[in-house]
Amino acid sequence: MSDLVSILAGNTFVVSDTRGDIDTSPTDPAGLFSFDTRYLSTWVLTVDGERLSPLSIDDLQYYEKRFFLLVGPGGVYTNAKVSVLRQRAVTDGFSEEIAILNHGDKPVELTVRVEVGSDFADLFEVKDALAKEGDYYTRVDDGRLLLGYTRQTFHRQTVISATAPAQLDRRGLTFTVRLDPKQEWTTELRVVPTMIGPAGRTLPLGSEWDPSWADRDMKRDLKQWIENAPRLECDWDPLRHTYLRSLVDLAALRFTAPTSMGGSLPAAGLPWFMAVFGRDSIITSLQALPFQPELAASTLRELGTRQGSRRDDFRDEDPGRILHEMRFGETVAFEERPHCPYYGSADATPLFVVLLDEYERWTGDVDLVRHFEYEARAALNWIDEYGDLTGNGYLSYRPRNPDTGLANQCWKDSPEAISYRDGRLPGYPRATCELQGYAYDAKLRASRLARSFWNDPALADRLEDDALRLRERFNRDFWIEDRQYYALGLDADGSQIDALSSNIGHLLWSGIVDEDKADAVVRHLLGPALFSGWGIRTLANSERLYNPVGYHVGTVWPFDNSIIAWGLRRYGYQNEAARVAAAILDAATYFQGRLPEAFAGHERERTKYPVQYPTACSPQAWSAGAPLLFLRTMLGLEPSGENLVVNPALPQHMGHIALLDIPGRWGRLDAYGRGSVEVAR
Repeated sequence: MSDLVSILAGNTFVVSDTRGDIDTSPTDPAGLFSFDTRYLSTWVLTVDGERLSPLSIDDLQYYEKRFFLLVGPGGVYTNAKVSVLRQRAVTDGFSEEIAILNHGDKPVELTVRVEVGSDFADLFEVKDALAKEGDYYTRVDDGRLLLGYTRQTFHRQTVISATAPAQLDRRGLTFTVRLDPKQEWTTELRVVPTMIGPAGRTLPLGSEWDPSWADRDMKRDLKQWIENAPRLECDWDPLRHTYLRSLVDLAALRFTAPTSMGGSLPAAGLPWFMAVFGRDSIITSLQALPFQPELAASTLRELGTRQGSRRDDFRDEDPGRILHEMRFGETVAFEERPHCPYYGSADATPLFVVLLDEYERWTGDVDLVRHFEYEARAALNWIDEYGDLTGNGYLSYRPRNPDTGLANQCWKDSPEAISYRDGRLPGYPRATCELQGYAYDAKLRASRLARSFWNDPALADRLEDDALRLRERFNRDFWIEDRQYYALGLDADGSQIDALSSNIGHLLWSGIVDEDKADAVVRHLLGPALFSGWGIRTLANSERLYNPVGYHVGTVWPFDNSIIAWGLRRYGYQNEAARVAAAILDAATYFQGRLPEAFAGHERERTKYPVQYPTACSPQAWSAGAPLLFLRTMLGLEPSGENLVVNPALPQHMGHIALLDIPGRWGRLDAYGRGSVEVAR
């Protein structure tokens, strides 16, 4: 997507070329999308029948951009007489102001045309090149152009209007413009995507479930969002830039789902994952907790409300299971894909409990912990009753819907992500190592909640005992003695899936690693097989399926590294945590401060810069959250009762860092640190 331009606000986003035009093929991720449907697939501006030449783009805000264009091809010895400005903003659709300027000394007459069209493709139809089955219509109605699509009860419509007089036809809008010398002509185009419900009721997207959306002042909202976050002062300018970029991207990815009861939670990433994602929203909320704690509260409310309540093999749903993904497009309306909601994730459920506890530890919000006691108990019950598929006490998974279910239900969910060293893929069920760490952590944290807030000391004792026995079993069954690391997982018969992967770093974060094994784990994480110099690879370069540009088999994921650094810090390896943080934050400087979903796992000595992964989401929520978690880790921020502990271990080149007005149960506090850890760069 490097040659495409994106603007977004929550679930609504526009992807165009550098001219601002949308001219897609069925599989291009360009267009105006909202709630998983493409409402514009054609939006092309011409003057006198000619496409325009791009000059530059002003990146005004995440929701607004300005395109500077020329009429005609231009050239070294050509002075363009007419230029065009397109200023586009996204709200619950988008508005676009077109300004045409005559720089010449003679009048000009121009025919300005905007070609429009919509295929109303579901996002999954774009991603997988699927065919449509419904009916289209186009009509002109009271000065508006209406594009529509119907399939039984599924009805979507795009409404297009302009402030200047226009001739409307079924394929677009035409303006006849006469400009005197130095004169300017403008019009504002408005595009509103709508759902049409029973009895023809029209519902502009975003306004019904969030009445404040239509009157929202986007500029003021962003300013307040940034002001509510801690202020960063730092000697190393790239860190300040990356920090601000992360805050802005998290603001851009916020949205209010139709099922929510108020409050915004983070969508996973543009373009494919602009939706509620259980695991991604939880991890992003954990990363952002010291900076924007309201994300965690909204995520807990939404996921708790949508928790599984029945057995449903099509959606991989069980009582107590936390959803993986929520979609609203055509393919889910007709149950062609189980994404409304889809529960095919084994990690979101224990992580829900982890977030609930961490949120209380940080904010002191006891009411929310008590409110979601039932949901937390149901999640814990799911771990034991539904998550243990083999009866060996380990959390495992297998897709119950072979046609549409995910091959892997851990965070590395691509088909080849879980493998043996020799490249073979294990059968089902699969019990990956980090799932056991999450379950262990969830039980220990829930033990604290049960004892302190739920008035159930018996449950607290049982959960603590369960966690300790799980840790003992795990360190016996997953440890590969001759290689001195934990297996990636156990297969159906309990044999070790012996690939060396970044998953072992998540074990440090969860605390399930025995102290006498931690040194060996850290040596592998920072050794040449896993550590590229730009970060820790998802799969070691010693393994058969290693591919530096493979999605989960060799790329570097910033979020993965932020969790690993947090785990290194937990076990007392603060210098190693600083080294990982420095590597990823250095990489961010090559991506203009915006960390992508993933980048290639090539050695730093070979590339001298991080190599882009071709289809990475950007912005992506837990990549935007990674710099925030790195800041927490480097400064050693941990809540302790009503106090905030600060114990910095910063890379030397970052110099002085001050994080001011950190919100929490203590009110607002400041943290300071000075770089003292030498890291190779």
